[in-house]
Amino acid sequence: MDKLTAADLMSLELYARERPAFRARVLEHKRDRKLAVGPNLTWSFEDRLTMQYQIQEMLRVERIFEPEGIREELDAYNPLIPDGSNWKATLLIEFLDVAERQRQLALLIGLEDRCWVQVRGHDRVYAIADEDLERENAEKTSSVHFLRFELTPPMIFTLKSGAALAAGADHDHYRHSIDPVPDPVRAALLHDLK
Repeated sequence: MDKLTAADLMSLELYARERPAFRARVLEHKRDRKLAVGPNLTWSFEDRLTMQYQIQEMLRVERIFEPEGIREELDAYNPLIPDGSNWKATLLIEFLDVAERQRQLALLIGLEDRCWVQVRGHDRVYAIADEDLERENAEKTSSVHFLRFELTPPMIFTLKSGAALAAGADHDHYRHSIDPVPDPVRAALLHDLK
């Protein structure tokens, strides 16, 4: 999947006009790119369009229009665009109650490394997490992580040939899986693969 360049982005003025329609389009696109893994984990699979939206929103909120600032945003978000052999996802650990969230984040240290996908007939692929920076410490993990699932060519071939996809987490304090991943999500993820 091609990375974004400054030429792919709208000016602040144009984005202000186009934002409602663009936002609606992206939210519809994201619907089939979200996967609830149990009651407290959501994986949002990223792609070129979701990252374009994220960058446009950052430029808008921060009022960035200088080339150097735009380049910094591109450099920050382009790594989250899949490369054709992988899926990249934002992992959200969600507990509504603040006290419960703090307690769970302390228990769930290392959860991001225990997230997996599995193409039927192949081994599980565990996430490579937080390649940009460390998001946990000795006391707790973060509620947001970035995951990369790297697939082999045989896995991609099998998946494109119709094999089912499963996903899950197998942490000592959080074990949930989805088998199979719903067809709309599976179909959306196939577009990320060469």
